[in-house]
Amino acid sequence: MKGRSARRPFTLWLLIILTLLIGISALISGPMLFLEPSGSLVQWSVEDLEGTPFSDYLIPGIILFVFIGIYPVFVGYSLIRKPAWRWPDAINPAKEQHWAWAASSSVGIIMLIWIIVETVLLGFISFLQPVIAVWAVLILLLAFLPGVRRYFRRA
Repeated sequence: MKGRSARRPFTLWLLIILTLLIGISALISGPMLFLEPSGSLVQWSVEDLEGTPFSDYLIPGIILFVFIGIYPVFVGYSLIRKPAWRWPDAINPAKEQHWAWAASSSVGIIMLIWIIVETVLLGFISFLQPVIAVWAVLILLLAFLPGVRRYFRRA
């Protein structure tokens, strides 16, 4: 693994920024949904959930907060610090890479799953849906760029 003193490529900084921004935004919007499950804090209606498995925004808010909020912030921190923790490395599918790289890829995948499921359940309801989808694809593309992969390659 390269040391922390290795120069981070510009594309890695973009990956870090995109990962942290989505995480921070979900850390704000997730609680707005689960603290007020009616959706009124975000000017949504529970009627929009008709035909979905949810009667209110409690569960979607918790999922948003944990998987699109806490997890990406944790990953953003890990992309910066490259901590040598063993527990995330145990589930790292790319053993030749530091686990933070695989985690960053999973952020993009989780975002895509979130937005696809949302669109299937609710239909197209916001211009943010394609924005989030593109954002997720950008995270995946940035994670797979050679400079980013090289930075996280183990020695």
